Parts: sequence; structure tokens; C-alpha cells
Amino acid sequence: MTSKNTADQAFVREKNLSSVLRVIHTEAPLSRSQLAVVTGLNKSTISSLVEELLSRGLIHETGMNSAGMGRPSTLLEINPQAGHIIGVELGVDFVSVALTDFLGKILWRRTEGADPAEAQDKTISQTLALVNEALATSRQQGDFVLGLGLAIPGTVDLKEGVLIFAPNLHWHNVPFRKIFSVLAGLKVFIENDANAAAIAEHLFGEARHSDDFIFVFAGVGIGGGLFLNGQLYRGNDGYAGEIGHSPIMAEPFQNPCHCGNRGCWETYANQNSIVQRVQARLEMQRSDIIPKLMTEQNTPLTISLIKQAADLGDQEAIDSFAEAGSAMGQGFASLINIFNPEKIILGGPLSCAGNYLLPSINETVNKHSLPEIDQHVDICLSTFGQDASLIGAVAVVVDDILSNPTHVERR
Repeated sequence: MTSKNTADQAFVREKNLSSVLRVIHTEAPLSRSQLAVVTGLNKSTISSLVEELLSRGLIHETGMNSAGMGRPSTLLEINPQAGHIIGVELGVDFVSVALTDFLGKILWRRTEGADPAEAQDKTISQTLALVNEALATSRQQGDFVLGLGLAIPGTVDLKEGVLIFAPNLHWHNVPFRKIFSVLAGLKVFIENDANAAAIAEHLFGEARHSDDFIFVFAGVGIGGGLFLNGQLYRGNDGYAGEIGHSPIMAEPFQNPCHCGNRGCWETYANQNSIVQRVQARLEMQRSDIIPKLMTEQNTPLTISLIKQAADLGDQEAIDSFAEAGSAMGQGFASLINIFNPEKIILGGPLSCAGNYLLPSINETVNKHSLPEIDQHVDICLSTFGQDASLIGAVAVVVDDILSNPTHVERR
């Protein structure tokens, strides 16, 4: 047999392993005979593939299916104990690290504030220290780490593992894969935060059975994960999804954006815009609840505090969220007209106020999108809320293993 034929067979087997593993991940529990029907592979091939996945610890037998007239069949599911995964979300003003099982269940986590005005090296050192804590926790539990994923707010060179530009951090050309690969020889994945969150929704969340959806990450900035025709759309150079920097305002004075332009969508719909709206109302003494909360909690004006005020019925807080929702809705309408998605999922820090944002978003979408399109779009909140990108960092590692099962060693 020639080396080419051997390579071709190995390639086909890897593809079949991936296909079987993904079906089990999405549709489990399934029997071997059900896998053969779903994948179109014959029973002997399915048996061989299942045995290999079992030997690598990626799936396990979980019970018997006694339905039907024939002999009971053994059911298969993804094995959550296949190994640990470390997820890192690098925010504009925080760092969050989680240790999870293979199904994304958080086993340990730490979140610390980070000052974007401080040196880049300090924030990276802070992140490395948290990752080392996660590694130590994994070792204490006697398991091994399958990989580490980083979700970052900016454009990313996936091949090299380099952050190209993070507008809200003002960071350029940071070699994250090189920096983090020194930790215990980990396999490291770098991904844009919104793209990572979209992968999380597809693997574990709201879009588990959707092939056309857009994830909108809303926080200090606004980013988009475009999941189209069953896969993440990256564009020509891999930078697709920078939706927050689309200019949507035409006015004599346009708000400046951290990217250097003016009139960007995110400057009117991000968390800073809401804080500014509320601050303007406070200067006119239009709220009693918000100043009281600020005094009682000895805290500055934040989205969390504004949300508390809204929950207490403060109309100024509610109206400020509604105004931001209208600005969000303008961008959503454009996305709907261009991409005709099945869903638009809102996640990230601002999703904590989703119940106040969604009515205005939907009202504005109805005004500005084509009715033939928007009536078929479900606008909803992320399964993971503020943790969407953190779970996304984990999902990036899981997705690679689902595509390349033989990267996990046999046990």
C-alpha cells in the first residue's frame, strides 16, 4: 500500500470519527445502530469508530435502550470526564479564568478586575497567575488538561495565535499563543470573544440546533459572531464580525470610538453609552433611587447598579436601557437585512439587562428591517449571559477536539 493511500485512509477515518463524535455530542444518547442510520456509515465501521472513541475516553456507555421489539442496545454519550479545559476571557477591565469538564461545566473559576490603563505586561502576568491556579486545581483533582482557550476582544490571527488589534484595550500584535504555551506544554487556542461565544451557543446553548445565527456580544464594545450555513464565517482575512465599528449615525457631531473613527454603532449601544445617559439624568436630578444606591453601596455608576435601580422601578434607568435598546435595534435590523439569520443572540455584560433591552430592540427592528425577513428571526438572550465568551473560550477547545478526535491520546 502506498503512503498516499495510507494518508487518504487516515484522513477518511479522522473525518468519520469527527462525524460520529459530533452526532453523539448533538443528539445523545444514541445506540450504535442509531449512529449508523444518522451518519450513513455501515455497522462494522460504526463499531470500529465507537471503540476508538471509547479508548480515547471521549465517549462512554451510559445505559440501555429497551424501546422497540429487538434486543436492548447500549446507549452512548459524550464523556464529561474526558479531561479538563481551561477557558480565559480577557475583558477590557477584568480577567476571568475557568476550569471545566469536557461538556463545559464549570468546576472552578476566578475573576479579577484589571485596569486597562495599566501596563499590558501586568495584565498578562495577572492572567498567567490565574491560569496556573487552574492548572494546580486540575492536578489536585487528578485529571489532565485537554487545552486552553483564550477569548479576546479584538481581531485575531488564528494561525499564529496573535492578537492583531484590540481597540478598547489599545493592544497591538500580542503573541498570546507563544506566551501561554509555556504552561505545562498546553495546546493553546486564541479566538475573538464574540466568535468564541457563537461557538459556545452552537455547541452547548441557545443555537445548538441552528445553522444560521448571529451572536452579538455587548459590553464595553459590540462584536459579532457570524455563524452561517453551519459554520463560523471569518471573512477573507479572518476578521469578520467587527459589527460594532459599522458607522450608523449621520449627524454633524459623531461620538468618537476607541477604534479611531466616529459614529460607530457601539458608541451608541454599549455599556458606556448607558452610563452616560444615566449620568446626564442625574445631573438634572431626575432620579432619587440611583444616588441612594450609589451612596449605600459606596460605588460609582455601573451597569449593575443601573440594573438594580431598574428592578426597583426607577423610570430613568428603565428609559436609559430602552434608548440603548433602540440603538442596538438599528444595528440588529441591518444584520437581519444582510444575513437573514434564524436567530440573533444577545450576550456579554449587557445581557444582564436583556429584559429591559429586548422590547426596544424588537420595536426598532420591526421599524427598520424588511418585514418579509424579520418576522422569521428569533431575537433572544444568550444561554450563558455574561459568561458567554468565557464558556466560548472553552468551546473553542471542545470544537477542535470534535473535529480532530485523534488529538486526544488513547487511555
